[in-house]
Amino acid sequence: MDVFLQQVLNGLTLGGIYGLVALGLTLVYGILHVPNFAHGGFYMIGAFVALHAMVAWSWGYWPALLMAAVAVAVLGIASERLVFNPLRKASPLHPKIASIGLLLFLEAGAQVLWGADFQRMPTPYTSIIEMGGLTVPAQRLLIIAAAFALMVALHLFLTRTVTGSTIVAMAQNREGASLVGIDANRVSMMTFAISGLLAAAAATLYAPINLVYPAMGHLVITKAFVIIILGGMGSIPGAVLGGLIIGFAESFGAYYISTDYKDIIAFVLLVVILSLRPQGLFAKRSR
Repeated sequence: MDVFLQQVLNGLTLGGIYGLVALGLTLVYGILHVPNFAHGGFYMIGAFVALHAMVAWSWGYWPALLMAAVAVAVLGIASERLVFNPLRKASPLHPKIASIGLLLFLEAGAQVLWGADFQRMPTPYTSIIEMGGLTVPAQRLLIIAAAFALMVALHLFLTRTVTGSTIVAMAQNREGASLVGIDANRVSMMTFAISGLLAAAAATLYAPINLVYPAMGHLVITKAFVIIILGGMGSIPGAVLGGLIIGFAESFGAYYISTDYKDIIAFVLLVVILSLRPQGLFAKRSR
């Protein structure tokens, strides 16, 4: 039972991080209806900004996380204005190519600024908490609590505020939302800002138990795409549920099968679930 609960803890940790990244990705997809491959670059930049703030400027963990969130939110707005907005009326292929180019540009920039070596972010939360027979690192509890708190905050923002409702309206019908006076440009910039904030928060939360390097966003963004396809493209509940499914599958699969196949499990699940439900788990709630 202790081993089982340990894997549940690991699954919640991974599921929380994957869910945050997938939420940012699905929000942008809801507005543009184009997959933003550069989201992995946002994730990576968030980790490097927080690492730089802590190591070079001697900032604390939470100020560094806030700094990363603000920096990547600004980066998201700039990307929307300079890269995606000019291509809004172009063929769907053009934004896809532009997002891949932006991802490569961000990775090259990170390598120039911070180098290509693997780095580890320091964290003040190094204690180990004993809960019965379960050994729980404090950083993992922090990841779970913070990730799901952000998910709840995003849900409340989208459902309980007028500003959040404009994002939902724009995702459902861009032309109709514009006709009732919603500023499409403002909503698009705000959506990219929220997307960048979630990516930076996920990266900063996960970095102390992982490594920071320029290509760190590749695998995460690939799994995020698997998650939003599983949950139904554009579905926010589906992104959360998909993140948990992949997180638990990887955690239990790595322990009971083999760590060598941990990263393949997500894609096996994708094939199985889409074979049974091609539209995704929450397709009825998406556009």
